[in-house]
This record gives sequence, structure tokens and C-alpha cells, in this order.
Amino acid sequence: MQVMKKTDRGLSNKNLLNTFVELIRRASSDLPVDVVTAIKEGLLTEKRNSIAYKTLQMILKNIKLAKEKSLPMCQDTGTPVFYVTLPNPPLSPFVKGGCSGIRGIINQAIKESVHKLYLRPNIVDTLTGKNLGDRTGPGYPVINFEEWEKDYIKVILMLKGGGCENVGTQYALPDSRVNAGRDLEGVRRCILDAVHKAQGRGCSPGILGVCIGGDRVSSYEESKRQLLRSLDDRNENPVLGKLEQSIMKDSNRLGIGPMGFGGKTTLLGVKIGSLCRIPPSYFVSVTYMCWAYRRRGFEYENEKVRRWLY
Repeated sequence: MQVMKKTDRGLSNKNLLNTFVELIRRASSDLPVDVVTAIKEGLLTEKRNSIAYKTLQMILKNIKLAKEKSLPMCQDTGTPVFYVTLPNPPLSPFVKGGCSGIRGIINQAIKESVHKLYLRPNIVDTLTGKNLGDRTGPGYPVINFEEWEKDYIKVILMLKGGGCENVGTQYALPDSRVNAGRDLEGVRRCILDAVHKAQGRGCSPGILGVCIGGDRVSSYEESKRQLLRSLDDRNENPVLGKLEQSIMKDSNRLGIGPMGFGGKTTLLGVKIGSLCRIPPSYFVSVTYMCWAYRRRGFEYENEKVRRWLY
């Protein structure tokens, strides 16, 4: 592979490339501690030797083996969704070309990760169904760029499985199907309806990312961004925090359980945010994440990782 040139400050893009490859390895094979802890806590709530109990045991064994062998914990290695925050201005000396330079490094990291078996080569052209081989193409991977005033790069990667992505949904209130009006009770009804419809198809126990408001696109985007929060955090908005706790309790009383086999552990977490909206629209967007809640990140400064996230 061709060695990349150094930037004006002597910061090596090669080092950043290796960091992205390591990020993908960690995200694919090593589940964050907060997620593993939540699954273990769910195990304690299930009746010993029940199907739910045994299912969670198998999930924990799968997590352990994936970490030990540095192999993907799921056969669906998911859609890589990157959140990249760059110093302002975006054409920073960290990477020549700013956002376009970062995009090129990420694409190369994806290809190397396929070669190293951290990701599966399973991206296809939508119109022809042809496998693209190296997992790069129009729309893949998904990369979101932001700016901030700090002088280092921050990157978060989420690997979003297809099964759980398929059961995400969006409601436009009022919605007579679930008797939901334009209020928090209506929002609650929509979210619980989404959980009930998902059943085990989203590889439960799952985690919900929810956005109230916005337009159709921004609402979905924010619901997915909510999944970047740690499971053990507290919502800064007390009203939304109370709603999160209510949804968790009500969902885990539905009896859906791990993989839909029944039990008390249907959800591991609920994260809700809100965006401003125009009066004619009132959207409730629900992004469902499976138990393989794969997200990792890093902060990068002076040609090295400042710290790993999650």
C-alpha cells in the first residue's frame, strides 16, 4: 500500500489510517462495558434456566469469544456510521483536504478492515444486486462531519446492523392507528407501538434512540445520534428523562424478551431527544439498536490517540 504523505505539521495520515482500522476492530469485536453490564443485569432479572436466561447467557458467551478472538460478534457487521468532529476551520492542518481527506482515509480503513476480517464484504449495488467487494460505494460508509473550536479530532463509529435498522420507524402525529395525539402521551404510545411491532426481529434486547420533532430527515438523524449516549447516562431534560424511564419499564412488561422468546429483558435502554419543528409537522422517529450495540470512538491529537471513547 502506498505510504501517505505527511501534512504541514508533520502529522502522518498513515498513523490516522491505522487508528481508524483499530477503531473498526474495536467496534466490531469488543462491546463497550456499559452494554455488557446492562446485559448482565438483564440476566439477573430472568428466571434461571428459562429460554430468556439461556439466550442472554449465549449472547454473553458470544461477546466474550468475539473479544478474545478479535472477530466480529455478529455475522451482520453492519453499516459503518461515522461521526467526525474536526477543528474549525475544516481545512485544518491535521489532514490535507479537510473533510475530503478524512473521507479518503476512512474509505481506505474500511477496505483494510475487510481484508483483516473485521468487516464482511457484503455491500451491494441497489439496482443490480452486485456485491461491491470492499464495502465502499455511494452512501457507504455513512460519514457525518461537524466542526468545533477544539484543536483535536473526535471520531465516533457506530456499526448499525440491518435487522435492527429494518424495525426502526417514524410516526406523524396525530396518528389514529395508535390513538396518539400531539403530546407526550401520544409520543409514549408511538414508542411502545414500535417496540411491540419489532418483537424479536430487531435482535432484542434492544436500545431505542428516539427524536421528537424536526423534519423527516433531521428527526431520523437525531434519533440515531441519541444512540451515541452511554446507557448509564441521565437525560439533561428531566421531562425526557422521566419519559425514558417510563418507556423502559412499560416495554420490559410486554413479555417480548430476548430474541422475542419471552422474558423481562426486552430493552436495555431508551434515549430520547427533541428538535424544533414547524407547526404543521410533529414527527416521532424511533431508531432501534440490537443487543450488539457496537459503538467506539477516539480523540486524536499530535499524531496519536488522546484517549479511546466508550
